[in-house]
Amino acid sequence: MDDEIGRKLREAEASGELAAARNYGKPLEEDEGWAATPEALRMPFKILKDAGYAPPELALFHERARLRAAVVAAAADPAEQQRLQQALSELEQALALRLESLRLNATL
Repeated sequence: MDDEIGRKLREAEASGELAAARNYGKPLEEDEGWAATPEALRMPFKILKDAGYAPPELALFHERARLRAAVVAAAADPAEQQRLQQALSELEQALALRLESLRLNATL
């Protein structure tokens, strides 16, 4: 497998395909949050990011922001505000557990 990867890289370099890459010949830029990411998750998260995908936790953060705004907007309706607050609390607990699991286990 390593020989095949090496052969493909040599072919890409010979054809000029590698030289066209944005950071060819330069050290990789350190992404924001790289040091705070568990070492075992750094490469999988980088691959996801480079492919245009976000970790699933990011969607949870967006949902949390949406719920927080909805709680404030529902101030005139105490029952609705209570329902939204409960949903927000449950989401924050799930997010905290997911992040703690990632931190401890360093696995997706």
